[in-house]
Amino acid sequence: MAAQRRSALHDRILAAMEPISHFFYSDRLKLQLWDYGQDGKPSLVLVHGGLDHARNWDWVARSLREHYHVYALDLRGHGNSAWAPGAMYGIAEHVLDLSALLDIIDEFPIRLVGHSLGGMIVLHYAGIYPARVAKAISIEGIGFPAAHRTQGTASQRLRTWIENVRDIEKRTQKPYPTLDAAVARMKEANPHLTDEVARHLTRHGTNWESDGSIVWKFDNYVRAISPYGHHLLDAVELFGQITAPTLVFWGLESFAPVPENDPRVQAIRNGRMIKVPKAGHWVHHDQLDLFLKEATEFLRD
Repeated sequence: MAAQRRSALHDRILAAMEPISHFFYSDRLKLQLWDYGQDGKPSLVLVHGGLDHARNWDWVARSLREHYHVYALDLRGHGNSAWAPGAMYGIAEHVLDLSALLDIIDEFPIRLVGHSLGGMIVLHYAGIYPARVAKAISIEGIGFPAAHRTQGTASQRLRTWIENVRDIEKRTQKPYPTLDAAVARMKEANPHLTDEVARHLTRHGTNWESDGSIVWKFDNYVRAISPYGHHLLDAVELFGQITAPTLVFWGLESFAPVPENDPRVQAIRNGRMIKVPKAGHWVHHDQLDLFLKEATEFLRD
């Protein structure tokens, strides 16, 4: 009985522990890596979405670490990672950074989980290096819909990107007077969030200015969507190279339409989609228990 109590206490302590902070280098940028442990177990890497940060995975990571050695990175321009010179935030750059991290971990084939932009990065990597990926999960991360401006002609895409960058050059980050004000903005972006989750995400996703105001950590230039890397036909070819079993989650209350007949989803030969009721774009927050149940079963050998 005493041994059981010690074991339960050990489990609670482990669940409450902060991940270990490391940094790695890619493309001459210093990028943040969070290591949730545990040594000796198969590796799994979590990749967050745009305007987000790695600590949004805390609840997922603390569950999956029962079975895997879990890592999560802050993408360039996000969280505690360096901002890229200019506006170098295309899919290619992000996949390059993930590649550098996976070469450091050096355990292939590996399991990858990504949300939104992170899901796109995961699927691109799995298509470029199919033999290096054991399982892949993408939460609403296949790319912009067919009607989106990123699917236009090359001249249109380049013109839009140039104009977006020039517009961002004229902007400054919006400050928030208090943490509560920033939390309110977080909940406005995702009404499904509880107060506890919204505060956690905000605390890890903001910095204090010298005047006491609060700003988001991400670089505003990540908003300038690259004219390359999002084109539907390119993604179809890339995703068609994926050999790993792949699971796609989609929230039925998401702002993004369910890609029922999307050729990118159909191109994934060994893929399956789970449509999640009462969930928006952030399925792993909105329906955490369901996500963990399905993901854990899928990732198992």
